Amino acid sequence: MEKGAKIYIAGHRGMVGSAILRKLETLGYSNFVLKRSNELDLRNQAEVASFFSTEKPEYVFLAAAKVGGIQANNIYRADFIYENLMIQSNVIHQSFVHSVKKLMFLGSSCIYPKMAPQPLKEEYLLTGLLESTNEPYAIAKIAGIKMCESYRLQYGCDFISVMPTNLYGPNDNYDLNNSHVLPALLRKFHEAKVSGAQNVTVWGSGSPKREFLHADDLAEACLYLMENYSEPGLVNIGSGVDLSIKELAEMIARITEFEGQIIWDSSKPDGTPRKLMDVGKLHQVGWHHKIELEDGIRSVYEAVKENSFA
Repeated sequence: MEKGAKIYIAGHRGMVGSAILRKLETLGYSNFVLKRSNELDLRNQAEVASFFSTEKPEYVFLAAAKVGGIQANNIYRADFIYENLMIQSNVIHQSFVHSVKKLMFLGSSCIYPKMAPQPLKEEYLLTGLLESTNEPYAIAKIAGIKMCESYRLQYGCDFISVMPTNLYGPNDNYDLNNSHVLPALLRKFHEAKVSGAQNVTVWGSGSPKREFLHADDLAEACLYLMENYSEPGLVNIGSGVDLSIKELAEMIARITEFEGQIIWDSSKPDGTPRKLMDVGKLHQVGWHHKIELEDGIRSVYEAVKENSFA
């Protein structure tokens, strides 16, 4: 991408979009078009069409989405499939209509079948049943991948898709009702430490295994792929390393200096048993993660603990 190119980051205030914006700014990019959700409703076809007609961005990072953890995905199933389908359909189609040079669509590792072999290879897409708790969200993301492939095949659009693993970092969501596991645990253990609580209750058995990547690493990978990848197939972005939720909870307890007991509520759902990305394709393209998990969590915790996770 040329340094003066006009770049639209959809979702620039979220964890992923803001990380991409920070990375671009450090590299000297400055010609951004940025709209908050109260300024541009990406679910609205007419608004998105008008925006693209007026602004005519050259490059698009589609990081806007309705997101949440197991509980939110399971409760707001209709909202998750409708809003995500509308957001990505409008942005992808208008990127075609207005001849965007390149678009990157960011999906999620939940697109893969619940019982797919581990680690998850890109070719496992659509080979089995999805995890039921987040099936509507996953189906929306799969539709986005297929839209990018279809516009590439029919019209020659340079639209690519990347699938990040579980993310954490600046501008994460720490709401205990609809956040993901890592930020939720970080807040729980911090508040237990501050209040002097004797125990922390964590959902599930602790046995599922998960992989995590710092948002700044993801941003670097996204920019690298925008410069170096242009194929129809999606690309996994992750560290290629996982750990159990029990190990994660113990790591976060150590980081927050919580010395009480961890209680596991096995009446709550575990979700998919394991989600580890196969990052062989990413490594072949030439990118590897840099921020190790404990170092990354420590840096995030230091940044947010004084603000009580606001």
